[in-house]
Amino acid sequence: MSPTAAKAQSPGVPDAGRWKALVFIALAQLMVVLDSTIVNIALPSAQQDLGISDGNRQWVVTAYALAFGGLLLFGGRIADLWGRKRTFVTGLAGFAAASALGGAATNEAMMFGSRALQGVFGALLAPAALSLLAVMFTDAKERAKAFGIYGAIAGGGAAVGLILGGFLTEYLDWRWTFFVNIPFAVVAAAGAWFVIREPEGSRNRSALDIPGVVLSTLGLVALVYGFTRAESEGWGEGVTIGMFVASAVLLAAFVAVEAKVKAPLLPLRVVTDRNRGGVYLSLGLAIIAMFGLFLFLTYYLQIVKGYSPVKTGFAFLPMVAGMITGSTQIGTRLLTRVPPRLLMGPGFLVAAVGMLLLTRLEIDTSYAGVLLPGMLLLGLGMGTAFMPAMSMATQGVRPQDAGVASAMVNTSQQVGGAIGTALLNTIAASVTTSYVTDHIGSAASRSQQQLVQLEGMVQGYTSAIWFAVGILVAAAAIALTFVNAGRPGGTTVAGSGEGVEDELPVPVVAH
Repeated sequence: MSPTAAKAQSPGVPDAGRWKALVFIALAQLMVVLDSTIVNIALPSAQQDLGISDGNRQWVVTAYALAFGGLLLFGGRIADLWGRKRTFVTGLAGFAAASALGGAATNEAMMFGSRALQGVFGALLAPAALSLLAVMFTDAKERAKAFGIYGAIAGGGAAVGLILGGFLTEYLDWRWTFFVNIPFAVVAAAGAWFVIREPEGSRNRSALDIPGVVLSTLGLVALVYGFTRAESEGWGEGVTIGMFVASAVLLAAFVAVEAKVKAPLLPLRVVTDRNRGGVYLSLGLAIIAMFGLFLFLTYYLQIVKGYSPVKTGFAFLPMVAGMITGSTQIGTRLLTRVPPRLLMGPGFLVAAVGMLLLTRLEIDTSYAGVLLPGMLLLGLGMGTAFMPAMSMATQGVRPQDAGVASAMVNTSQQVGGAIGTALLNTIAASVTTSYVTDHIGSAASRSQQQLVQLEGMVQGYTSAIWFAVGILVAAAAIALTFVNAGRPGGTTVAGSGEGVEDELPVPVVAH
């Protein structure tokens, strides 16, 4: 063992390379988050080039979502078992290879396969990145700063993806939205390999819970696919209902298995702790609201306002600025001074006020008057709330469980994203349809009919945004009610759920 690694787990002596490590972990996180939006902008061009039918187009997004969402818990457990650094570097290498395959795709099968592979390696990469932060940053103030940076990237990266995706698609070629991942991955993997020193004794070497892996993967895949299908085929469609039923049965069986096996894939103490349970639930709800809104604003700016992809990306910058400010300035500065719920609850409420402003959208709404302040408040609130949520989700967890606790954060985000897109899209579509049906008769000319169509779309978006406001208020209520930990460094940080007495809080890496 190297001297640096030896120092890393001495009580009170943090790893000397931790801040350098944060750079490479943040870079990898940025790549994964960018990928979620960058491909959406390239999709129309890729569809045309590769001859993908409209019916199959959704699989470019769905193949990634299913593999990523379904395998996250398994990926988190692999990180705990195999070592987080090794899992992180392997995930990066695989993600780069899958991106190269996507960029070189010559038909739809290659494209769908590469997206599924990206999801598989993303599921290794994401929990390993978050759990590395959890075990490397053990001082409360430093932890706040590290999670502030991570939270800002997790929130703002998606909007940066819109700008980068727009530039690459408009000025180069859609293939570059895949190839751009390769330099990110190579730099992050090389840096991580040389800089990261994982604390000794933080691995979980128990035997792998195979029934748990199978049940959780199939259950999560069925759940995500159910929501994805509901969006395109409708909620009452046979396969959609079948997926939801199968998911409920599989996930119930998973919980039953986890309660009985000696070395569970997901120790139930990770989720039954009221602090972490509250974080996973409120974060999932906030993501439902956020994802739906992202989609509507993109459509609104491009279809109703006629913005180009690049201009659309830049229009989202106030949200990014708000997130970075909320995460690194407000969240980081206050996390060691106030209990996390007093950042999460008000943060979600500020975001709800921003969302409330956006319910005033009309065809001729001024960007500076409504969109700018709405997005700024939304970003500020989300950044302030995300940062303590990310930190709390891995706080008070045994180091051996840091990977699966991190995977649960990512899982609540993935499932929230799938629900948000399907649920809010369905609301928007049904409102638009009824509006157009009611008003199209009075439109005599073609231009009047187009106006009714646009008015219907905006009406649909604002109706769905009202639901998103309600969801954010619910997220704030859950954060304020469930999350009862004191400020980091206080007395109740270790958690307050069952089995707390035998838990090792992450800040104490060794006794």
